[in-house]
Amino acid sequence: MIGRAPARKSRLALAAVAAAVAAVTLACGASYLEIPIETPIQAKLDVSAFQRVLVAGFVTGGSEDVDANQETVRLLRSQLRTKSTLKVIDADLLPLMDVAQDQMKAAADEVARENASPNNTSATQANPAMALPQHIKDEKDLEPYERLFANTAYWKRIGEEFQNPLIVTGTVLFTNRTTSGFVQRDTEVYDSFGRRRVVPLRTYMERKGFILRPKFVFIDGRTGATMYSESYREEILYNAQQNMPALSSYFELMDRLVPSFLSALSSQKIRGSRVLLK
Repeated sequence: MIGRAPARKSRLALAAVAAAVAAVTLACGASYLEIPIETPIQAKLDVSAFQRVLVAGFVTGGSEDVDANQETVRLLRSQLRTKSTLKVIDADLLPLMDVAQDQMKAAADEVARENASPNNTSATQANPAMALPQHIKDEKDLEPYERLFANTAYWKRIGEEFQNPLIVTGTVLFTNRTTSGFVQRDTEVYDSFGRRRVVPLRTYMERKGFILRPKFVFIDGRTGATMYSESYREEILYNAQQNMPALSSYFELMDRLVPSFLSALSSQKIRGSRVLLK
């Protein structure tokens, strides 16, 4: 017991010194140093063979309050002009839903001719044009349109028309969402001594908002083949009493996705900062 007393006194002395230093630091004011940092993101595609990019258009559905095709093309073209080395082609939007319908009708006519042939002994096939819904409400309605992006002959013809660019197309589903239930929020409370605490509080809320589900398809305009595709999902919810325009919500959700879209084409740097205590 006698041998441990100096060690205990030493620890107490160090604690006292540390407390004194902390008190002096607080009294004089802490000094902070903000250091800028950059995080590189490697490109997912090698686009060195292309000089031009065509954002052709999208098959869209969901809310009618936003023209998702026009707004998506306009936004992506604007971003590519400022953050990509590829020259952006200004062209009219391709009417992809009409193109898909025409392609399905041509396939249906071919099936009908084969069925009418006296040499054909197989059962009559269903009309594939019926598989394309005119009004797209959900992801199930979008599925039949996916075959459009696999039509290499069509996309190669579009590529030849625009000097073999990289083609960007895909689908965009922008839908309304309502939900209700218990949500957890941090709430500030103060005790009788005025001390502040943050405690979690569960409350029942009704909320509404939007869901954005885009799928970006990158096509080689030289061959018409798909090089890469990626799907995303973003959601935003508001208090049920808050009236938020659909277009504003669409742009807010797209802002979250644009960096990921750009990272497919070129290396990007995410800029931020780190705060150090001096």
